[in-house]
Amino acid sequence: MRDLLATLQSWSDEGVPIARAVVIRTFGSSPRREGATMLRAEDGRISGSVSGGCVEGATAEHMERAAASGDQRVVRFGISDSDAWDVGLACGGTIDVLVQPAIPAAALEAARDTMRRDGTGRAVVTFLPEGSPGAGIGASLLGPEAPLEATLVVGDDGRLEGTLGGATADAALVEAAQAALSSGTSTVVELAGRQLFVEAFPVRPRLVVVGAVEVAVALVRLALELDYETVLIDGRPAFATRERFPSVDQLVIGWPDEVADELGLGPRDAVAVLSHDPKFDDPAITEALRRGCRYVGAIGSRRTQRARRERLRVAGLSEAQLALLRGPIGLDLGGREPAETALAIMSEIVALRHDASGGPLTAPDITAGRG
Repeated sequence: MRDLLATLQSWSDEGVPIARAVVIRTFGSSPRREGATMLRAEDGRISGSVSGGCVEGATAEHMERAAASGDQRVVRFGISDSDAWDVGLACGGTIDVLVQPAIPAAALEAARDTMRRDGTGRAVVTFLPEGSPGAGIGASLLGPEAPLEATLVVGDDGRLEGTLGGATADAALVEAAQAALSSGTSTVVELAGRQLFVEAFPVRPRLVVVGAVEVAVALVRLALELDYETVLIDGRPAFATRERFPSVDQLVIGWPDEVADELGLGPRDAVAVLSHDPKFDDPAITEALRRGCRYVGAIGSRRTQRARRERLRVAGLSEAQLALLRGPIGLDLGGREPAETALAIMSEIVALRHDASGGPLTAPDITAGRG
């Protein structure tokens, strides 16, 4: 919903009531992931998307009815392969959409807060109407209407605002919410006899690049396209310039270990060490590993990596910490140009964030091309 905040603010300033539809569950192939949001102003204006196709038209009708009744409901759109392209669900697929007469205040506050540099992540938990379609594909296409209920909120520090009525269920909810925040993916869980939509509003992930080399130019640009906040650190002011990095969020001239506190380096950060100079590389890697950054990768050949790891052992890093170091950095895409190397690095960062293998989606057909 963060991508709709500007529109939302404009409509709110006009005093226009706004209904919301949000994807809560997908089956098969779907062009939009859980959390994808569509807004409808009372005067009929639409912003956002739940599918990218004419499912939006049907969704808008449900939103209009929800705004009139004041109730929410879950609608399932199940599309056959033959009709899929006509309605925007490539390769068939099924989506469950929560249609609400208004945006929950907690969700709006969470979306706005995560855009602030000092903001915190949180998951907003919505009680789905009882009798809503469940995880089985054959469930009802249209769930019952029900009034909006108070939401629960789980902070990225594990603090729960509200309760499901029992310590065991509350603990399970916190665990599910923190997993959703870590991956940046919203989800539906069933706890205490209710279906709950856990909507993740993580702070923007941040990429910290050490070394103003050519690969860094492409890497920063690619990270920005993926909605990462970006920081570039280098001790050489002639290289770390706005002319070379016009779009980077923060440009820091200095030593990585000396600015770590100032940056608040920590678990939400991915750190790519590209300077290829031990006096910059080693302190940066040490600080990133000691502070528990989610990704730490360093450029260099396997021989360079072996020598680096030995220096870091001598510096006091444990084997467990060194096991988290990605080096040589990036996935093996075979490219050697700066932009190709940047793509390999960013691909590895994204795969790790989503706990994915980074391998092919399907096994290659070894018979392809044989006559």
